[in-house]
Amino acid sequence: MWATLGDIGTWQAGGTPSRSNKTYYGGSIPWLKTGDLNDGLITDIPESITEEAVANSSAKINPVGSVLIAMYGATIGKLGILTFPATTNQACCACIEYYAVIQSYLFYFLLSQRTTFISKGGGGAQPNISKEIIVNTTIPLPPLAEQQRIVTEIQRCFALINQIEQGKVDLQTTIKQLKNRTLDLAIHGKLVSQDPNDEPASKLLKRINPKAKITSDNEHYENLPFDVPQNWAWTTLGNIGKWQSGSTPNRLNKNYYGGNIPWLKTGDLNDKYVTYIPEYITEKALDETSVKLNPKGSVLIAMYGATIGKVGILTFPATTNQACCACYVFDEIERMYLFYFLLSHREKFLRQGGGGAQPNISKEKIVNTHIPEQKRILQKIEALFVAIDKIAEEL
Repeated sequence: MWATLGDIGTWQAGGTPSRSNKTYYGGSIPWLKTGDLNDGLITDIPESITEEAVANSSAKINPVGSVLIAMYGATIGKLGILTFPATTNQACCACIEYYAVIQSYLFYFLLSQRTTFISKGGGGAQPNISKEIIVNTTIPLPPLAEQQRIVTEIQRCFALINQIEQGKVDLQTTIKQLKNRTLDLAIHGKLVSQDPNDEPASKLLKRINPKAKITSDNEHYENLPFDVPQNWAWTTLGNIGKWQSGSTPNRLNKNYYGGNIPWLKTGDLNDKYVTYIPEYITEKALDETSVKLNPKGSVLIAMYGATIGKVGILTFPATTNQACCACYVFDEIERMYLFYFLLSHREKFLRQGGGGAQPNISKEKIVNTHIPEQKRILQKIEALFVAIDKIAEEL
């Protein structure tokens, strides 16, 4: 039969003791705020109040097993079940007694009604419902034995869903590791078999720059990361392309922004082709500042902050801010080989930048990075990545 939540339980809201009275806080009575709700059992509440605070405010002690629901703001509809007695602030409503309903059935019903409560609260950034709205909400009420069967079936299904979700997370982690391993094998010359008839990379590099310093795996110089196959060669990123970094036009000059020239920030990089850049600058900014236009096909890499090592390939000409470095001319090297090499090198760049919250590398560090030069592995990388991405899309 249909009933209201007020028919099947006793509900009460909480309160916030005056913050100006220091004797109200730091006592032995847990005091829950809606941010402490976790849609499950409440086992920890960081803040507490004193008995004096309970006596002199609208905060009320809710017994073990009370079902709590948030009524205000971003947490509206969040739930919790107390595992110990506790008070709450005024943004929380508690069912402290149950009539003809079991606790878990009520909990799952409230969980199913979150979208409804948000819509009743206005649905905006700060939705707001009241105790009155809660107690007047109708609930379909089965017999007690059937309530228990429903709860048991919900919990069985949720357990299966959690197993599936965990399996998906584990598989996504494995996919990421597989991509990293593919790149690692590629850069080490172990992804495809070597052909002794290939032109040695040393000759190719001599065509690019007769004066460039070149070494093979048998001719070591300081700080080479590993040995490369016999027909490969070591060089630096500066030898196989032209690189430039960008800059940020003066934000106070309104004539510099809102034009028709895309201006990329490192947050726009996506480890793939860049097809969208939200911000634009003007021709005036390009003429009067150190911003540089990078042609279509340029390979970009982030040098600062949380995005360090993120890469992208331009699908149209664009400028960048100073946190981004671009390879815009490629000398006898495949664009995609450079892209995959940079992708494989992210952890090293992170370490070079300090590895903290704001790591930082420079254009100089990038152009002096050693790269083992070879073209033929691209087809194998891309074939493997297509297969891996197909698995990921089907999760």
